[in-house]
Order: sequence, then structure tokens, then C-alpha cells
Amino acid sequence: MAAAASSLVRRAAAAASRRLLHARAFASGGETAKRVLVPVAAGTEPIEAAATADVLNRAGARVTVATADPPGDDGLVVEAAYGVNLVADGRVADLEGEAFDLIALPGGMPGSVNLRDCKALEKMVKNHAENGGLYGAICAAPAVTLAYWGMLKGLKATCYPSFMEKFTAEVIPVNSRVVVDRNAVTSQGPGTAIEFALALVERLYGKEKMEEVAGPLYVRPQHGVEYTIKEINSVEWKCSDTPQVLVPVANGSEEMEAINLIDVLRRAGVNVTVASVEEKLQIVTRRHKFNLIADMMLDEASEMQFDLIVMPGGLQGAQKFASTKKLIDILKKQAESNKPYGAICASPAHVLEPHGLLKGKKATAFPPISHLLTDQSACDHRVVVDGNLITSQAPGTATEFSLAIVEKLLGRDKAISIAKELIFM
Repeated sequence: MAAAASSLVRRAAAAASRRLLHARAFASGGETAKRVLVPVAAGTEPIEAAATADVLNRAGARVTVATADPPGDDGLVVEAAYGVNLVADGRVADLEGEAFDLIALPGGMPGSVNLRDCKALEKMVKNHAENGGLYGAICAAPAVTLAYWGMLKGLKATCYPSFMEKFTAEVIPVNSRVVVDRNAVTSQGPGTAIEFALALVERLYGKEKMEEVAGPLYVRPQHGVEYTIKEINSVEWKCSDTPQVLVPVANGSEEMEAINLIDVLRRAGVNVTVASVEEKLQIVTRRHKFNLIADMMLDEASEMQFDLIVMPGGLQGAQKFASTKKLIDILKKQAESNKPYGAICASPAHVLEPHGLLKGKKATAFPPISHLLTDQSACDHRVVVDGNLITSQAPGTATEFSLAIVEKLLGRDKAISIAKELIFM
């Protein structure tokens, strides 16, 4: 087992090095793409990191995800919050002297402290700001990291509400989901992460590009309001005292959707098993920015019992799910046992529909491909529950989707509590 883990770390490091070299080559080849640095560390909040990297990548930026952790046996593998294992592109310490158009810090604890204590990162961000560069932080990071470095003096800023008191006296605290003041952009938490990322896109590229990026995400029309579910044929989802949930992942899975499911459900106390349907544990996600390391292979997970099986989207990932016989067999057995199963984005149309798993059911899917569903009568809804089936539309509905699952497994009160913790509402 130790030898296998060591081999995985070496392969992850090699793959990440190739991505970093590609990003550097792209940046020096005369292209006009903006360069963005997203530093991560042990305990980083994965929803915030993934949303920032994913959304900026969608805008055309060349995003480098770099670990601020000291070198260790795990190479470039970063253990983010809630047991989410990510593979960075490189190390912050190796990027000193490189120019970026934006440096954006995700939050999380102790992730924000670990970023704060990285001297190489502190030097980079201060030099970047002194040269008029755009910088941002979310959740605990504005107070714990930027303010500690003295980089919010005289500026309006926000952060995770319980960290507001940690702002130094020179900061003007504002209780708002996103605050932009001069070259500093700050935000409050996982539930504001897409808003934060879109604000960064607007500052880098302008409002037109921001709206272009926001469209296919299907972000909420009203931020901060209570989420809603379209429920048909309501039934109680029976589960273990600690619900057991399987989240399959594949190369090309949509990272924001996968990480939302893992993060939100684990916050709620659900036991989430992330299983790779590929030939190895490391998954290259849709945007090639957040490479996940699964908990186990699907073969191992297939020997276990789950209260719910739920799939992220991403076209390539969904197509891999659809062609993985073992996964389809597991899903069919789950459905035949009247146990809950679900999917978001491309997976309802490309996995559930062609395998007869939507027969007699109302569902929704990524709007541009919802015509692939036989019954399209519920496709306008962001989250649809029909008996033991739950479906949703897109990355911008992923948090609502995850909260709806929490509600069905653990009750509305628990889901609302988690939504407030996320600053989703």
C-alpha cells in the first residue's frame, strides 16, 4: 500500500510539473491570456479554491494552482478541508519573480493560516500589490491573511462573518457578499465563491466577459435567498444513522459539482466515498485545474452498500460513467431497490436517460442538452426530486443540489444550518 501511495505521489508530481511548464510556455509564447495564481495549502476550503480556478479558467485565464505547504513526502498533493485531496501545479516558492495579473487566495481554516505563514507567498503578494496588481481573498483569508500582512489598510473589505472582528483597525469592514475597493476584492465564504470569482473576471476582463462566463454556469438569479426544490412524489429517504454516499468521479468530471457534493455532504456529517471509475485514483477534472485523488477505486466501492449514489456532471466524465458497466449495474441495482440515486448537469441526460434510469420520472439536466430527456416537463427547475431520484442543472446549481440531498437525508433544519454556514443564504 505504501509503495502504491508513493508511486501515486510521483505520478501526480510529474503530471503537475507538465501542466506548470505548459502554463509557463503559454505565457511566454506571445499569447494575451491573463495569468492567475491560486495558492492552496493544507486546510484550504476546496469549494472556494475550485470555483476561483474554474471560473477564471472559463474566462480564458491561465490559472496556476500552487501549494504553499513546505516540501514533504506527499509531493504536490494538498489535503484541503473535508478530506478533499488535490494535486497542485507547482510550489509557490518556485514561482518567485514570475508575473501574474491576479493573485486570489481561497479561505478555510487552517488553510488561511498556512497561506499567511508562507513567507514566499507574502513577498509575492506584497510585490504584486505594490506594482498595482489585482488581488483578492475570500472567507477567513481577508482577515487572517491579507489584513495580517497589512494589505487592506484604508480599504473596505469583507470576510467570513465570524472573522470580521479579526480585521485590523485600519480595515473598513463591510458586511457584504463581495466587496471591491481599488485593486482588492474580498468575499465571505463558500456560498459566495462563484460571485467572488465572477467579480474577479469582471475586474480582469470587463462586464461583458463576466456575463458571458456567468451564463453557462446558471448562477442563482437572487443570491443569498433561501434555496428551493421542486419535489414530486415525495417519499422519505431511509438511510443509516450516518448516511453512506457514493460519489463516482472520472476524467472530465466537473470539479465544482464534484467538490460541492463532497464538501457540503461531509460538512453535514455524511460519510462520502469518492470512487474513481478510471484506472487510477487521480482524476483530471474538466478544467484540468483541480486534479482530485479519489478515496478508492470503483471496484472496491462496488462491494459496499450506499444510501445514495450521486454523480457530478461534465460531458467527458458523464460519457465515461455511461460506458462503465460496473457503475451502471450499481445504479440499476440501487434504483431497483428503491434506494436514492441522482446526477447533475450532463449526467442525467448522458448516463441516467440512455440506461432507462429516468423511466417514469421527472428530472432536470444541463439546459442546452435537456432536450435529450424523454420527459422535459421539469427541466426549467434548478433541482428536481421525484421519489428516490434527484437531479440538477449545472455548476451554478451544485450547492443547491447538495443542500437538497442534505435535506432529504437529514432534514430541512440541518440543510438550512449548512446553507447558513456556507453563507449561501
